[in-house]
Amino acid sequence: MSAELRRSPLHERHVELGAKFAAFGGWDMPLEYAGGGVLREHAAVREAVGVFDVSHLGKARVTGPGAADFVNSCLTNDLGRIGPGRAQYTLCCDDATGGTIDDIIAYLHADDQVFLIPNAANTAEVVRRLQAAAPPSVTVTDEHEEYAVLAVQGPRSTEVIGGLGLPTDHDYMSFTTVDDVVVCRTGYTGEHGYELVVPAGRAVEVWDRLFAAGGEFGLRPCGLGARDTLRTEMGYALHGQDLSPDITPVQGRVGWAVGWDKPAFWGREALLAEKAAGPRRTLRGLEALDRGIPRAHMRVLVGDDEVGEVTSGTFSPTRKLGIGLALLDTAAGLADGAEVEVDVRGRRSRMRVTKPPFVKPQVR
Repeated sequence: MSAELRRSPLHERHVELGAKFAAFGGWDMPLEYAGGGVLREHAAVREAVGVFDVSHLGKARVTGPGAADFVNSCLTNDLGRIGPGRAQYTLCCDDATGGTIDDIIAYLHADDQVFLIPNAANTAEVVRRLQAAAPPSVTVTDEHEEYAVLAVQGPRSTEVIGGLGLPTDHDYMSFTTVDDVVVCRTGYTGEHGYELVVPAGRAVEVWDRLFAAGGEFGLRPCGLGARDTLRTEMGYALHGQDLSPDITPVQGRVGWAVGWDKPAFWGREALLAEKAAGPRRTLRGLEALDRGIPRAHMRVLVGDDEVGEVTSGTFSPTRKLGIGLALLDTAAGLADGAEVEVDVRGRRSRMRVTKPPFVKPQVR
């Protein structure tokens, strides 16, 4: 392991649980745990409850008079659609090209305070861009290592969170703060769940309390391997694969997170022009019709013509087949249900174009 990799405040707990680690976004994070593995961890979230340490995710705070208006003038989604105590999925785009610098969850605390959770590898760049654009009244602070983030996901998550004495009855994408712990009704799995933003110094305490409360409900620690299979089954985009500076929100089919009527946000003109003209490629779902498993960067073919590239792919533990996301050329005219082939290590695998999710979401 590189000495430069950051560690979660829960690193020693993961070691005790026999975690297999992997570098992710500059952090040394659990990929899976002994006695579990990706398939069991995936099943725990779909059937009972799992907890993920996602403390590698970035944290940044924007404060000062007009902070919410400033963030709204930079990021794509419209904070005006929500009020304090709500969270929102949004994007940071390049102003010139509309490419996706990052996708972010924004927590609106008040008109003068917005808390942002970017992706680990992109936090410094998002903060840099915001700091460069901020007026004198607004301060942008990188708080990446000051907080841990725990995702408690699955149909039994309410019982586990309630066992900690934390509120569970708030709506999806809303949050509340109890004793310095922010409890948000959100997640990245398609299941009913919560994400806890916890001061780093209290991370071990909260982790231990979760396991004390969750034992009777089958709580299992889950690594980034299961997080990836779960989010792919939902068709959720992963930045760096399905979204990137070279892949716009229009191409990535997350235009629903763009406030098209807002007067200003980074990339507005480029994205409006692309939307009007139609994107040259769009993110679509693929389901295997044989035993093939699509993986990132594999070619998508119709006959001898290359019509796109897989951006994310995996074996679906729920569906028991290969699934993936791919950027497909609009000019190919592929409707949902069309059959294509994917070059799986030199062998052509038959797949069907489809619209995600691949598994019915249980978020409520």
